[in-house]
Amino acid sequence: MPKHEVILERSVPVYDQAEVVVIGGGPAGTAAAISATRSGKKTIVLEHSAQLGGMGTLANVSVFMGVGNVTGIYREIISEFLPAALPESHHQSIWPEYSPFEMRHYLNTKLEKEGVQVYFHTSFAAAVMDGPRLTAVVANTREGLRAFAGSVFIDCTGDARVAGDAGVPLHTGREEDGLTQPMTLMFMMQDTGKPVEPHLPEGCYFYEKVEDLPQGRHLYWGGRGDGSLLVNMTRVKGNGASIEDINYAEKEGLRQVFSVANYLQRTNHPTYALSHIAPQIGVRETNQIEGRYTLTEDDLVNSRRFEDVVAQTNYEIDIHNPTGGTHTDERKLDGYDIPYRCMLPKHVEGLIVAGRCISATHVAMSSMRVQATCYALGQAAGTAAAIAIDTGSPLPDISIPLLHERLAEQGVVFKS
Repeated sequence: MPKHEVILERSVPVYDQAEVVVIGGGPAGTAAAISATRSGKKTIVLEHSAQLGGMGTLANVSVFMGVGNVTGIYREIISEFLPAALPESHHQSIWPEYSPFEMRHYLNTKLEKEGVQVYFHTSFAAAVMDGPRLTAVVANTREGLRAFAGSVFIDCTGDARVAGDAGVPLHTGREEDGLTQPMTLMFMMQDTGKPVEPHLPEGCYFYEKVEDLPQGRHLYWGGRGDGSLLVNMTRVKGNGASIEDINYAEKEGLRQVFSVANYLQRTNHPTYALSHIAPQIGVRETNQIEGRYTLTEDDLVNSRRFEDVVAQTNYEIDIHNPTGGTHTDERKLDGYDIPYRCMLPKHVEGLIVAGRCISATHVAMSSMRVQATCYALGQAAGTAAAIAIDTGSPLPDISIPLLHERLAEQGVVFKS
């Protein structure tokens, strides 16, 4: 590839401005927007795709992992969208499957009701800085480059795109070699009620036994009761924030989908037809910010508690082999806190980071990365942004007791 630069200098019109600008409409972004709007702040969401929900809709990761704390906006979503799965206690775990298509519609409707303006097909391009303060972001839209100005920005891109462009130090993958957890292209199969003819397109793989599979195991869910099977059995080595890696992963993931489906049809699911392949590959891990506190493996295994807690989970350490091999490091946890400081980047003002790219080590993020925890982090970020605007305080200096009070008003319950 050529190693030269192009200098771009141009004026970009401001398309919209708001008190809170959320970049990324996944679980963290949707919860951040809801909480900020309910706190009385004009809020907009910039989403690069045509769907809210992040990996849960775009990548068909349509099952909520158990986090041991079904609370706040996440609990509200369960009560409205999956009421049969709602636990009596805030501190029970649930593992419900859902339709990614219905979730997409549900989130569209919910944010419309909340009064949140969502801009689809709006991809982050650049951060606009005034000294250390982020004042606007430039995005690529269907009408070209447009700027969106705000008072507080919440980076929910999953890759820390805004933070990185604003100058926040980032680190990627495991400490010894920078390798990230592999990617997975999810797919669905449907029970036809009669034997189907296994199909294997040219250029795909013939998996004879379970040991030959990309993950070396069966991993699927079929609990929705409609004959559908949600399959998580592909595995592609690479960093989802790398141009070269993601290009390879989309093609390799699709080869593996057809190959795994063929294996399932020949073995234990002879009546199932391939019914849906996610529009894009699922990415588990890319970049982490360097924040005011970094969540560590030690924090997880020692069930550490923090005075500035904003989310809690007991989801296991869950590291899919970064080399692309079949091993998965799975270790149960009793539960731990995630502190507010993990969302605060160093040296940049007016920016909070929520979702899987908060300040955490490779091992720690393998546990905190799941959707339910991202909803909790987003809710805290949106509430913190509103408090900072109301009080005129810098984001790192807001009152934690006030943050906890406002979160409690929004239905958040922490386990002591």
